[in-house]
Parts: sequence; C-alpha cells; structure tokens
Amino acid sequence: MRPFEHLTVQASGDAIAALAQSDGDTTRLIAGGTDLLPLLKDGLVTVDRLIDIKPARALRHLAFEDDGSLRIGALTTLAEIERSAEVGERLPILVQAVADAATPQLRAMATVGGNLLQRSRCWYYRGPFNCWLKGGETCYMRNGENKYAAIFEQGPCRSAHPSDLAPALVALDATVTLESASGARTLPVAELLAPPTADERIEYRLNPGELITEIRIPAQSENARGVYLKAMDRRSWAFALVSAAAQLTIEDGKVTQARLVLGGVANVPWRVTDAETLLQGQPLTPELAAKAAELAVQGATPLTHNRYKAPMARELARRAVLMAAGMWPGNG
Repeated sequence: MRPFEHLTVQASGDAIAALAQSDGDTTRLIAGGTDLLPLLKDGLVTVDRLIDIKPARALRHLAFEDDGSLRIGALTTLAEIERSAEVGERLPILVQAVADAATPQLRAMATVGGNLLQRSRCWYYRGPFNCWLKGGETCYMRNGENKYAAIFEQGPCRSAHPSDLAPALVALDATVTLESASGARTLPVAELLAPPTADERIEYRLNPGELITEIRIPAQSENARGVYLKAMDRRSWAFALVSAAAQLTIEDGKVTQARLVLGGVANVPWRVTDAETLLQGQPLTPELAAKAAELAVQGATPLTHNRYKAPMARELARRAVLMAAGMWPGNG
C-alpha cells in the first residue's frame, strides 16, 4: 500500500469541500472501511488522499418521520438497524436483510452508505487477474469458476451484486440523497445502482465529488408487509447465493401493490416487474405465487457451475411472496 494523506472531517459539508478540492480519481471517502480497506490492501484501489467521515454525527440517524417515512443517515450502521425495535416492528424486511449480512463485528462497523457502494466480491476481480471489471478485456468468470456468478446477462461482467440491504431497499422504493459542491439530488436506490459499462466499470453511479448523505424509505401502507429471504452456502455470515425481497400490500383480499426483487443473480438487485404486474389486483393464491416465481427467473442464462441459482431463485421468490402475505405455513 503506497503512502497517502489522511484527513478527518467532522461534517458532511467539510467532506464535500475536501472532495471539491481533490482529484476524484485518487481521493476516497472512508467510514466503516469494511470494504475499502481490503481493496486498498489488495491494491485494487490506490489513493493519494483518504477522507475519514466517520465523525460526522449528523449523518448517523435512524428515525421515522410523522408521515411514516424512515430516514436513515448514510453513516448508520447495519447493527443499528438490526437493533431497532421500531424498525423491526414497522419494516421487518430491513432487519431480516441485515441480520445475516456479516459477522456481528462487521455489522457494527459497516455503514448503510458503504454497503450500497461496496464493490464486486468476484474472486477474479479480487484476485490477481486483469478481469474486465478492472479494465481488462475478459470476464474470466464466464468460462471459469462461476458458482457465484450472476444468472442474468446485463453486460460484459457476470459478477453478482453482494449487498443484502440493497434488494430490500429497492423493494421498499427507497431513495438516496447525494450531495456535492454543486448541490443535492435525490434518486431511487434502483437508479443509483447500475450495471457496469465500458465507460463506467463500476456498479453504481455517482457524479464527481458526490457523497451519500441519507436514504429515505417512503411510508408504507398499514396493510403492507415485507419479507427478505437469503440462501447461503454456509449457515450464517456469508454472501447470498440468492436472495429474495418481497413487499406486498393486501387490501380487501387482493394485492394492491407488489414489489419483488432478487439478489445474488445480477450485477445489481434484480426487480421482477412482470411478477409484480401479475400479482397486482389479484387475490393471492399459492398457484399465483408460483406463477410469479416462474416469471422471476424468466430470461435467466445460467453458466456452467451456477445452474442451481435459477431453481433456488424461483423457490425463494415463491416463499417470499407467500410469507409476505402471511400464507406460509407457520407464519400466520
């Protein structure tokens, strides 16, 4: 790791000013550091300046507003979400999403903003390979060890998005606030996260000098309920092989709003709009949930070693929909 300048700031405004005065290619923000530090140690990221925003207490909040929306500061940790009794009661899908996201020690350090912006966990990207995501010509995962690869084609890269929190936030129609010296803007989390392209070989879209300051989840109907399910290759604290986030509103016996988002299957959280359209306006039955689950994997193109992901995604989608509706055996 080469030498770099370390700057500690006390507020987001100080961080924005420091970013505006820096070369964006060689300056990085650090908070929990659970992803950035390994990237620095492995030489995947090099910096001349590291801006520590952890002391910016104004970015660390977790509170429901009077209108029922939830504001989450970018420096709020996954552990703080997990421990919140109010979030667990009103938005259990969020607590479920972070509960097995990492070890307790990492959840106590990892921030919401950093979790959304974490980089690929593909071993070709993390290892000594000049893969496409690092600027090379080849995605080695396509014809190599691709057990954990994406099953949906979104571009040259086949790595799967690693965040557990992101699918749940997309299912909740969450937005993110981004601030820079030129002002603030708000966009859906689903638009912040984007598949890598030849021009932008990264899994998110930030303008130069921007930082995430807040995530906001709109008020949910009192008849809404969400579920996050995750399949791992060991019992706990592993990245998802496949995950499914379902958020349903059921009124007068019919689904009036549906969100179904898969994780671990694409470059970014995979929202299944065809399944949502099928569910909306219909009385939910096990048969309808099964049809929605079939749509969840429509168009998947698994690779040699990850064919298991399609049936796994289909089953998790089916279960998540039924559980969100209170129709899974034992969940009332």
